[in-house]
Amino acid sequence: VTAQGPVTHLRMNAPERLNALSDEMLAALHSKLDALAEDRQTRVIILSGAGKAFCAGHDLRQMTAMRQAEDGGAAAFKDLFDRCAALMARIQSLPQPVIAQVHGIATAAGCQLVATCDMAIAAEDTRFGVNGVNIGLFCSTRSIPRKQAFEMLTTGDFISAPRAAELGLINRAVPGEQLATETNALAEKIAAKLGTAVAHGKGAFYQQMHLPTDQAYDF
Repeated sequence: VTAQGPVTHLRMNAPERLNALSDEMLAALHSKLDALAEDRQTRVIILSGAGKAFCAGHDLRQMTAMRQAEDGGAAAFKDLFDRCAALMARIQSLPQPVIAQVHGIATAAGCQLVATCDMAIAAEDTRFGVNGVNIGLFCSTRSIPRKQAFEMLTTGDFISAPRAAELGLINRAVPGEQLATETNALAEKIAAKLGTAVAHGKGAFYQQMHLPTDQAYDF
């Protein structure tokens, strides 16, 4: 965790495992986000990954070990996915906007993590995939159009950062050498706004998003 004025940079730091969402990584992320939620000095959070990738999804070694249980891993998988879902929900319940700073690859739950963040900027050579189908799992994402999402989910194919921007998975793709600068500029621009307006606005944004139009206006 690195704080630079009102912007706090949260970096996943397990490069040797491509920042996989292991049990330890899920717990660490959730703990840090809970702490930042109470930090009134932090107005924007940047989430990134150390090493050559943003996040390669769940830790496959841990998942393989789960399959050795008598139930084939059913209980362990449910617990894992519940904890993962709780982390994703926590990101959107934070008062501060969270910007994903993405490079290398963002696959499976790592791609879901990008989709969950409020905004995302990626290096142009980043690849995105929801390719759990390749190992007998089925991922999920709700941030891109239905037909394109279903194609990604059922083929396991990767898409480029420019294509991810076209589909709305990320805000924009930038040259790799400009990634940190562009992300910081966006974060600082938002951090300069009235903090209470942004915090209340974020909560309202997500609460009314799936309401019918008349109920959204009432809200």
